[in-house]
Amino acid sequence: MQVKGLVVMDVDSTLIMEEGIDLLGEAAGLGEKVAEITERAMRGELDFELALKERVRLLAGLPLTIFEEIAQKIHFTPGAHELVEELHARGYKVALVSGGFHETVDALASTLNIDYVHANRLEKQDGCLTGKLLGDIVTKDVKKEKLLAWAKENQLTISQTIAMGDGANDLPMIETAGIGVAFCAKPIVREAAPFQINEKNLYKLIEIIDKRR
Repeated sequence: MQVKGLVVMDVDSTLIMEEGIDLLGEAAGLGEKVAEITERAMRGELDFELALKERVRLLAGLPLTIFEEIAQKIHFTPGAHELVEELHARGYKVALVSGGFHETVDALASTLNIDYVHANRLEKQDGCLTGKLLGDIVTKDVKKEKLLAWAKENQLTISQTIAMGDGANDLPMIETAGIGVAFCAKPIVREAAPFQINEKNLYKLIEIIDKRR
């Protein structure tokens, strides 16, 4: 079947209700400190890459079993399953691009039958996190680049793409996509995004798509 379009979504506080790194911070006994850095980064007050490295350093020593524990605390945002099913039925590819970690995002993607996933990877040694990242960091520019690359791979024009997220690091892809959506977003994102969804229901994206037809 010919691909009709591409939807690229952020994960934390968009696809899911929580911020995955904040849950890891709680497990490390540093929940408030990690959450404060996350909030400031998502508002655009801190450089995302530096803020991420700072938070990951605080996770050093956590056992890898922590990912099974926090999985029990992660909840899909209402409408997530229905949205992905409807998009697939309409011939769309669905992608996740996250400043979070493959260690949590891959399982979410598998549950929803997501087509593409790109996230950060945590370094591990002797069954624990080292407090460092592996490879290139998923920055706001990388999110935009993945949107463009996946569109090209599927021979789609930019007008056939949709990007949705809540934080400042989602802005470049939101502003680049044919339909850019701020989802229950920080003020800086709501002000810049062409479209907004201000209730925790991902299926509302279908209404925006239908209005554009």
